[in-house]
Amino acid sequence: MMFNIIICIIAGLDAGLGTGFAGMSAAAVISPMLITFLGIEPYQAVGIALASDVLASAASAYTYAKNKNLDIRNGLIMMAAVLCFTLFGSYIASIVPGATMGSFSTFMTLLLGVKFIVKPVMEPKARFENATAKQKAVRSLLCGAMVGFICGFIGAGGGMMMLLVLTSVLGYELKTAVGTSVFIMAATALTGSVSHFAIGGMPDLTALIICVASTLVFALIASTIANKVSAKTLNRATGVVLVILGVVILAVNIISK
Repeated sequence: MMFNIIICIIAGLDAGLGTGFAGMSAAAVISPMLITFLGIEPYQAVGIALASDVLASAASAYTYAKNKNLDIRNGLIMMAAVLCFTLFGSYIASIVPGATMGSFSTFMTLLLGVKFIVKPVMEPKARFENATAKQKAVRSLLCGAMVGFICGFIGAGGGMMMLLVLTSVLGYELKTAVGTSVFIMAATALTGSVSHFAIGGMPDLTALIICVASTLVFALIASTIANKVSAKTLNRATGVVLVILGVVILAVNIISK
């Protein structure tokens, strides 16, 4: 019993830091750990991870919004597109054989970690600052559709895809990108967790409660720190966290094989 509690706390710690610092989905960390070390059925493990994402992402989004690091207007547009096209991507994946890419999320995590360490995102890019409200809305809609479709099609990488798109494509600086990402992730995680529990039934309540609580606590800590430090320090810290999490996920995936 104690071993199970420790694993859930460690999973929540890793997921919370990833969420608070980088807008990373808890599913990328919690799911493989619960499946590998506790033997929880994969579908229910994903449900627990998504449920852990809901409060952690919502609390992190509130912290970023309080510090004026959240683009709510364009975030809502992107959220709607992500939700719609995730369903579309999932449908296409169901009729196209071999569509899954299990290592995608891990690859994205490591790639972004190295990117933020080597090339920090210090301020909004010109294409973001000079764009009109209409242009920003259209770009958010198109990028949300792309992220949603890819995530639905391959079943992974939501938080990392959004962070990459927000910083590299739309031109957000890192704090606003993370704040907007966790804002979107709160809604997508809620939708996913409800559907998982409705279809697969309630999971192990002990694992669910501990994972949700620990992810929330560490996400709050991480998001509070992230909004207080300089942009350069946040980029470095986010990069280190992502690289470490990428290595952890990779190691867990190797152990499970």
